[in-house]
Amino acid sequence: MSDFTTRPEILGTFGVVTSTHWIASAVGMSILEKGGNAFDAAVATAFVLQVVEPHLCGPGGDMPAIIYSKKTDKVEVICAQGPAPAAATIEHYTAEGLKLIPGDGLLATVIPGAFDGWMLMLRDYGSMSVREVLEPAIYYAEHGHPVLPRVSATIKGLADFFAKEWPTSFETWLPGGSAPEPHSNFRNPVLAETWKRIISESEAAAGSREDKVQAARDAFYRGFVAESIDRYLQTAEVMDASGQRHKAVLTADDMAGYSATIEAPQTFDYNDWTVAKTPAWGQGPVLLQSLALLKGFDLQSMDPTGPDFVHYVVEAMKLAYADREVYYGDPEFGQIPTEFLLSESYNTERRKLISDTASMELRPGLVPGYENQRDATMAMLAEFSGKGAVYEPTMAHLSEKKGDTVHIDVIDRWGNMVSTTPSGGWLQSSPVVPGLGFPLNSRAQMFWLKDGLPTSLAPGKRPRTTLTPSLALYQGKPTLAFGTPGGDQQDQWQLPFFLRYAHHGKNLQAAIDAPLFHTTHFPGSFYPRTSEPGHIMVEAGFGEATIAELRRRGHQVTVAENWTVGRLTAARRDADGLLRAAATPRLMQAYAVGR
Repeated sequence: MSDFTTRPEILGTFGVVTSTHWIASAVGMSILEKGGNAFDAAVATAFVLQVVEPHLCGPGGDMPAIIYSKKTDKVEVICAQGPAPAAATIEHYTAEGLKLIPGDGLLATVIPGAFDGWMLMLRDYGSMSVREVLEPAIYYAEHGHPVLPRVSATIKGLADFFAKEWPTSFETWLPGGSAPEPHSNFRNPVLAETWKRIISESEAAAGSREDKVQAARDAFYRGFVAESIDRYLQTAEVMDASGQRHKAVLTADDMAGYSATIEAPQTFDYNDWTVAKTPAWGQGPVLLQSLALLKGFDLQSMDPTGPDFVHYVVEAMKLAYADREVYYGDPEFGQIPTEFLLSESYNTERRKLISDTASMELRPGLVPGYENQRDATMAMLAEFSGKGAVYEPTMAHLSEKKGDTVHIDVIDRWGNMVSTTPSGGWLQSSPVVPGLGFPLNSRAQMFWLKDGLPTSLAPGKRPRTTLTPSLALYQGKPTLAFGTPGGDQQDQWQLPFFLRYAHHGKNLQAAIDAPLFHTTHFPGSFYPRTSEPGHIMVEAGFGEATIAELRRRGHQVTVAENWTVGRLTAARRDADGLLRAAATPRLMQAYAVGR
């Protein structure tokens, strides 16, 4: 693999922060400079991303994080994926004439989990006050930030719809009646006031720092924020992707009972590495399943930008994602056979399905005791098969109107580590809530309106999110934090990055800069849930010979322009304390900083 990089790999010993926006990365580093730890920095970075990338994440969204705390010496998962409201039943949605949950509007809204997750991280692992981590976001909301060209384009594309159907969004995103121009200074003063009031209620609470952080959680979920959301949703009935107007099912009672959780990660050993991912309420185990399949191939000897590497990685991912469709879901609502799916015996048999030609079939494995679930899932998927896959919207070749995600990796001088992928609550997802300055999420679109599946809609169930941060241990020591936005493509872009890094070199930036690829062979997680059997998208940087060979093997190849696929970031701590960080040059937004 070439040592060419678009940027240097950042090196230091004090701290590193890398995220999908340069301002957010700089803010995170400023928190480390003030004496904060990695958790404080991650929280501050995330709130700034809600301001500067509002088309990709927001306060009403969700967040999983994989963390390592030196204090506890444990790798843990923070799950801030809000579940479905109490009134979110299949019967209610089908009575509305729906076969799929729309990808936007109010029916798609689950309990917003992100804020509680950030406050849980701050309270239990951080060291700073609510004011200290919120003030940077307040500054940019109040004084302005340069509008990204894609934010401008997204707002312009939705201007007429906002004016007609979502007037509160029109007022927020088109102040004065026109969309902000690229790189113009944009403000969201209403959001700034919301955060200021959160700070006031936090500081008015008696007790310790932890008590004051808890007061902020209460203000959001049991105080004025929940009351504002409830008041709006009681009467709002808005247009969504179904072409009809619908009311929400979310209430203040749903929010009052919510709390983010701390869980054990799902892990898999791959040579000297142990990769930690979310449990199967997220798609994270597909990366682990892919590694289990690829263990049987000599990736070390393959050209990491050659046709063999792309072919075998894609074919492994097809099998892993097929299992995702049948077996993944909220473990609190049924047994998920993750250990079986990662077992050596299962993957030895599954590996035999990978040949020298591209598969055109969706081939989930057979797990004993789950035969009926497999058959029911496959029958349901047959109803929604078709062309027209849903891609990550932040890439240059894709739609401006679909929401997406951001990513953050932080390591501090003490060795604390955070990998987190915040998402949801983007400006395209639902109308801005009056008086708060932010919209709600559309995560319920991940559910199916069919009974008996791990991903069937049910009150209190977490949707099977695509959000999938990664943290890897090397020879048992927490070492590498990495991730990317991209919906169904997140693990597809992280996998070749990790394999290239583990097998072919030790420069994070070079592994990120190498050309990327993904498949839309399996059903998409987002409305309208379509698939393209055998399709792969590859960046032109692979070269004509590799692309021609992939086509010869039967892959339906779309060639994307260079630097248009994936938004990876990564950070590493070496055994001697040296810190490294890198960020993708794609879209000219992400940045790694450190010293």
